[in-house]
Amino acid sequence: MKIERVVSDEAVLQELGRRLTQRRLELQLTQADLAEQAGVSKRTVERIEAGATSQLLTMIRILRVLELLDRLDQLIPETGPRPMDLIKLKGKERQRAPRKKKTSDDHSWKWGDES
Repeated sequence: MKIERVVSDEAVLQELGRRLTQRRLELQLTQADLAEQAGVSKRTVERIEAGATSQLLTMIRILRVLELLDRLDQLIPETGPRPMDLIKLKGKERQRAPRKKKTSDDHSWKWGDES
């Protein structure tokens, strides 16, 4: 299954669990072996492979054991400041995203009793 924007969150979790199971089997690890090396319980590994949610730290530990941690770099690549940002910020690092300006045709939510 290809993970795309239109796929539900639950389906994504199921697919990730399936892929992690396949990788574990490729490395000839049991769930108990993976759990021990990752420092988590066997039940946690079972739940993740079944498509349940988990804490990010747990997932990082499991990805490390399965030799997949470096793939996170592709998932969320490191970016640098754009040249114009460097000029505007005078060498400082951006701390916040800019606020979006409201326009007169803004169709934002209203209480309903407003004209």
